[in-house]
Amino acid sequence: MPKKDLRVDAYIAKSAGFAKPILKRIRKLVHAACPDVTETIKWNSPFFEHKGILIATPAFKQHCALIFWKGKLIFGKDAARQRKKLHRLTSPADLPGDKIVTGYIRKAVELNEAGVKNPARMKSKPKKLVVPDYFLTALKKNKKALASFENFSPSCKREYVEWITEAKREETRASRIKTSIEWLAKGKSRNWKYQ
Repeated sequence: MPKKDLRVDAYIAKSAGFAKPILKRIRKLVHAACPDVTETIKWNSPFFEHKGILIATPAFKQHCALIFWKGKLIFGKDAARQRKKLHRLTSPADLPGDKIVTGYIRKAVELNEAGVKNPARMKSKPKKLVVPDYFLTALKKNKKALASFENFSPSCKREYVEWITEAKREETRASRIKTSIEWLAKGKSRNWKYQ
């Protein structure tokens, strides 16, 4: 027995005229492809779940979308193109054929039943901090300032380096280096006034 949620009925009823037939068709295809699917509302949009999230179908003012939770795994190398196509639906004709959509849904169900997780996002590597030579020379002249700078976290060091290197004029850079050395000698971070 399909598990339909009255909140999804209300969501479809409230959506724009162009979106109603699209959302109804997607809903029908999801229930046909996976009779055990459960409907719910998350983030103010209809979601279809079966052993995890399968699909989201948000509707907006000018378009609606068919979002496969594990789209990268379902579409493979073609994921970006398919995502672009399915994330901007303005009429039922924008949806692929019923057999194609049903195939995507079945693939999503298979992935959830197998317990396959979405691939982890690539973590960006932290940027290596490059301290300009002129600042290092000034730091080496004051032992307390150098010790403070070396003991600071990378983000605190980066704040000082960016503040100094962003100076456009040589006079401004010299003034900032002098101020930085004074603050560092006292063990203060760049934004010490706000802490």
